[in-house]
Amino acid sequence: MFNKLKQIKDLRSQAKQIQSKMAEETLEVEKNGIKILINGNQEIIYYKIINTELLNPEKASDLESALKEATNKAVKDAQKMMAQKMMASGDFNLPGM
Repeated sequence: MFNKLKQIKDLRSQAKQIQSKMAEETLEVEKNGIKILINGNQEIIYYKIINTELLNPEKASDLESALKEATNKAVKDAQKMMAQKMMASGDFNLPGM
């Protein structure tokens, strides 16, 4: 039983280390006139509107759509990047697997 608890504690510690490493990784994505910087924990660092026409009040729905599409792309790209980095590093060791 204590062995299982130690494995769980080690796994939690390892997960925290991986999460910390992921926060240090960033990715910049540009789509539909929006540039986004996102980290490996899928936290948005910043948005930058490159296409200033999107700031026109008459284009509010275009801006909303561009933000949604750019954010979705950034999240997917960040997930892919981190999965590739984790697989390449072999940085995870799941007990019993």
